[in-house]
Amino acid sequence: MNAPDTPPFFIATTEPEGQQFDAWTQEPLLISMEQGGIDWPSACRNGTCRTCMGQLTRGQVRYEIDWPGLSAEEKADGYVLPCVAYPCSDLALNGGV
Repeated sequence: MNAPDTPPFFIATTEPEGQQFDAWTQEPLLISMEQGGIDWPSACRNGTCRTCMGQLTRGQVRYEIDWPGLSAEEKADGYVLPCVAYPCSDLALNGGV
């Protein structure tokens, strides 16, 4: 799944707190946040309940499910569901949604 030149993780930051964590390319952001000691709200962990929703202020993610529980407008505005979003770059995620 990863290209040979893709790093195993990216650097991610939560906003506005500024907490930094390693965002592993083969794990959803939520799992990486938890492993980094970040307490982020979550419930279903399958992309439907929207409890974990945040907004990317920098960076990109990908999904391995066809369409997570976000509207086209929300996706265009940078909203993501960390429970099913995988990092594609260094990123910043605002949890004050």
